[in-house]
Amino acid sequence: MKIAILGGTGPQGSGLAKRFALAGIDVVIGSRDGERAAEKAQALQESIAAASTATTGTISGTDTIAATSAADEFVIISVPWAAHHATLDAIRPLLRDKIVIDIVVPLADNNPKAVAMPPEGSATESAQALLGDDYAVVGALHNVSAVTLNNLEQSINCDILVCGNQLEAKNKVIALLDNLGVQSYNAGLAESARCIEAITPILIRLNISKAVPFSHAGIRICPPDH
Repeated sequence: MKIAILGGTGPQGSGLAKRFALAGIDVVIGSRDGERAAEKAQALQESIAAASTATTGTISGTDTIAATSAADEFVIISVPWAAHHATLDAIRPLLRDKIVIDIVVPLADNNPKAVAMPPEGSATESAQALLGDDYAVVGALHNVSAVTLNNLEQSINCDILVCGNQLEAKNKVIALLDNLGVQSYNAGLAESARCIEAITPILIRLNISKAVPFSHAGIRICPPDH
């Protein structure tokens, strides 16, 4: 299996690339600058080689179009919100038989402690509207700290809420995320992303607060203890 991570040179995309590669999955990171992506991929491959002596997946890097084409099924969108629409529009013809995993949160300009939701209601819904109802779009991984993802000495400390309008696509994404050692939950249709994405700035606020004795926290679904 080979997955693509567009925006894979950024902190969250890079962390995911390393985590999936450590799980034995091949990753191709995509960027507008293919040469930069290739250089970043080499550095990420070296970092996971230092972190594990086990057999890992390979990390390669190229431009956005080539990375999308190289993905067998899953294309993760991890670009800044400002580049969200342009990225999806550029790769739309290549996504017909793939599953788009949108992890973008529309944080407000100059204020990561707030969201500025698009007219569609969320980044996930915006992606679905832009691509069309017959494309498989799944929202996931919105609430995981990039620092956590990049700290390979620690397991991911939170659960993952997954949403989207196509059940089969959601189930496939949940199965993919199992490789990261996380618990994922089907949180409903794409409209649920309005709530899920809005959790991120709350977590950011808590994680940078001097009154809170921790940082890089996520969310966890806690079953009853009886």
